Amino acid sequence: MKEIGKSLIGFIRKDPKQKEFRKSIEQIIGSKPTNDLLYQLAFRHTSASKQTSFNGFKESNERLEFLGDAVLGMVIAEYLFKKYPFKDEGFLTEIRSRIVNRESLNQVARRIGLDNLVEFDGQRNFHRTSMFGDAMEALIGAIYLDKGFAFARKFIISKLLTNHYDLNEVISNNTNYKSTILSWAQADGRKVEFLIVEEKGKNHSKEFIAQVLVDSEVISTGSGWNKKKAEQDASRRACEALKI
Repeated sequence: MKEIGKSLIGFIRKDPKQKEFRKSIEQIIGSKPTNDLLYQLAFRHTSASKQTSFNGFKESNERLEFLGDAVLGMVIAEYLFKKYPFKDEGFLTEIRSRIVNRESLNQVARRIGLDNLVEFDGQRNFHRTSMFGDAMEALIGAIYLDKGFAFARKFIISKLLTNHYDLNEVISNNTNYKSTILSWAQADGRKVEFLIVEEKGKNHSKEFIAQVLVDSEVISTGSGWNKKKAEQDASRRACEALKI
């Protein structure tokens, strides 16, 4: 079995496209990949999943994404814990959330070129999904398995956090528009409702439509690839309309 695996990896390394893929991975992570297959799997979206011989299991990057999410969260939590020794748990949780939310990860994934590596069903529209952010987490999972925790930690801090995040800006940028409008409503004695009024598309290409109502009157409509994102978008538009 090991010999077959070695032969397969050898074949992959000789293929021109795979050589280019290996070069891209090396440029992104700063080291030559040891297990090519791990990185290939990290960029295989569920829409392009491949069925294995094990009980019809379809192989995609979801399992690596699960692992990478845990590693990323741990590294960011440790980094913030040490950097801000006098900040409370609420502050640390909020800043970590802003760093690892899907919108941020999608943006960083595009900046480092992951959008050129993801394998997906080209017939579908994934522009509004978290596909690239998911691939980022899957990549971190692959790095962890291939290179170990110390290397994964270094990659997250030096390649991602230091190069693509301004922590002062992250801290000062309060993007929780839903909390803003709720605070305004409470202070002004108003009743606010957040409603998901429509769902478009299927599975990974879903789009949610949300509305903000103040005293039963529709103030704004927003959209997003999940309910929380849609409510935030609608809340942002409501804050603009109400000049909050």
